[in-house]
Amino acid sequence: MFELFKNLGTWLTSGSQWAGQDGIAHRLGEHLQYSLLATLIAAAIGLPLGLLIGHTGKGAFLAINLASFGRALPTVGLVVLVFLAGGLSMLPVYVALVALAVPAIVTNTYAGMTAVDPDVRDAARGQGMRGHQVLLHVELPLALPLIMTGLRLALIQVVATATIAAYVSFGGLGRYVFDGLAQRDLVQVLGGAVLVALVAVVLDLLLSTLQRFLFRHRTA
Repeated sequence: MFELFKNLGTWLTSGSQWAGQDGIAHRLGEHLQYSLLATLIAAAIGLPLGLLIGHTGKGAFLAINLASFGRALPTVGLVVLVFLAGGLSMLPVYVALVALAVPAIVTNTYAGMTAVDPDVRDAARGQGMRGHQVLLHVELPLALPLIMTGLRLALIQVVATATIAAYVSFGGLGRYVFDGLAQRDLVQVLGGAVLVALVAVVLDLLLSTLQRFLFRHRTA
């Protein structure tokens, strides 16, 4: 076991391991590209949907159940299905990652909206605010902490799952996991897994720090 971790340390710190198209730096860039783009697409879908059902109170049952269905989808199975339908491209990977991220964004956005005190909404309407003004100037600011939490959860889930890009012969840190398994190289497999975990932890820490900074006045 000691020898394994010693070899892992050498693998992670070797200069040659970080250089070139197959190097850690390049694979890390690919992994972040897949993860961030998929999360942005999911946010573009999930945020308006969550805000809409939270503001109007309509469609909540359908949206939450669709979100639960999205969580239950087998990610690899979805990749294979879209791959068979659409051919060799990054589309299956992005479809699977977006489908994974949308539920967390929708449910947390909806939860944030429903947590807004109805009296606050009534007071805003009593001051003459229209529906969209209540949404943008009252409900959305109050719901933002839970919305941010949903975005954090979605991004971390996507980062952890973006390894599936390597399953259909693309890049990212998952390349080390799948290539290592094919070559029976345990150090490479473990190195890929450690890198994915580190990326997820670092991004979560960065986002949680940003969230505390943005909303520090609410707990002061």
